[in-house]
Amino acid sequence: MAEKDILGRAGEDVAAAHLVRRGWQVLDRNWRCRAGELDIVAVDGHELVIVEVKTRRGVGFGHPFEAVDARKRARLWHLAMAWAVAHPEHARGRAVRIDTIGIVGADPSSATVEHLEDLR
Repeated sequence: MAEKDILGRAGEDVAAAHLVRRGWQVLDRNWRCRAGELDIVAVDGHELVIVEVKTRRGVGFGHPFEAVDARKRARLWHLAMAWAVAHPEHARGRAVRIDTIGIVGADPSSATVEHLEDLR
């Protein structure tokens, strides 16, 4: 596994733990379909939340949130609908939203975790 993939996986572990500490239920991680991949699918209260995780060692190439542009958000919405169709038992009756978690630091276990809710 490439070093960037190891960093990304560690960041996703930190993000999932962050969500669980907040009382969220993590339903799925690294869900894949032909159209792409969702990092984390979780439930926050009555909402189904798609969480895009971006992990960086530093901000020299920009803040992690900058990587989630309009094109990426549109793709996440498309993937969210695909997940909902594949998992109607979890999606039925729930509003859907997209969040991003940015993790910045050389070691994800001690990095800064920022959570941006409800991207539009």
